[in-house]
Amino acid sequence: MHYLDFIYVIAGAAMLWVGADWIVDSASAIARKFNVSELVIGLTIVALGTSAPEFLVTATAAFKGLEDISLANVVGSNFFNLGIILGLMALIRPIPTHRTILYRDGLMLLAITTLVTVMALDLRLERIEGILLLVMFCGYLGFLLYLGKRMADRAKKVAEMGHAPAPKTAGPIEIPDQGGERAATWKDYPKLALGFAGIAIGSDFLVEGASSIATALGVSSWVIGLTIVAAGTSLPELVTCLAASLKKKNDMLLGNLIGSDFFNFAGVLGLTCLLRPIGVQETSLISMYVLVGATCTVMVFIRSGWSIGRWEGGTLLVFSLFRWGMEFAKGAG
Repeated sequence: MHYLDFIYVIAGAAMLWVGADWIVDSASAIARKFNVSELVIGLTIVALGTSAPEFLVTATAAFKGLEDISLANVVGSNFFNLGIILGLMALIRPIPTHRTILYRDGLMLLAITTLVTVMALDLRLERIEGILLLVMFCGYLGFLLYLGKRMADRAKKVAEMGHAPAPKTAGPIEIPDQGGERAATWKDYPKLALGFAGIAIGSDFLVEGASSIATALGVSSWVIGLTIVAAGTSLPELVTCLAASLKKKNDMLLGNLIGSDFFNFAGVLGLTCLLRPIGVQETSLISMYVLVGATCTVMVFIRSGWSIGRWEGGTLLVFSLFRWGMEFAKGAG
């Protein structure tokens, strides 16, 4: 363990925070300019950008033969997103939800999580399975982009007819635009790119430092991947969601978490398996079963009153922190 490891962690955290703030601000402005809902932006652009560290770490670990870290990073990141991050955000401020998030995006996440768990039962994720995951990834991404374009076309027609957009209601529906804020300028596009670069570099610094510290403490590679590395690569989601929560961008917050989890399994794991098949430890199946259960629980919380309240957020956070601590303690032991 070296003092530079702690400097990497601090520098990485700072870059993640600044990058996430730029992403939320610029992505929101771009969404307003093109009349695309912030949910779609969160599920696509923001989720892809914040999932970049997971891909870099997962693919690198697979090619180095560190299969435990490779798979554990994806599973652990999804746990971190749906448990610790979502729970913390709900504790800070209750999160309104709606039918689109549950029946379109939530069920899609549950389906891909269950599918990957079933694929892992033979203790091997082969190239053909990676291809199937990538097909689902491309199909879902294309569907979301199509919806975004259709929404933009509809808004354009309404504007041309001179009719005011339908007023925002309190019902559980997706709201395509939140007026009263600025639209994008040319500066938002490089700012968005720089934000993604910042979280990619920052997460690399943080993972490098945190992994070195954990290794020095004698923790196993699976637990390092499931806890330290997963938490590090999920920090872009954490700081992006925190920035979105402070700016009251609830759709972008939920879209980022659900989209990132879907892209982790379908995109990150799919592409990694296509490049190099991954072996699965039998003990890791338990964590995947628990992840399916946790995803189902989040779906119930989304539907309950169409809001994720503080007690629900507290339940997710306490359970996830307890499980995270138990895994780390077991690996250290």
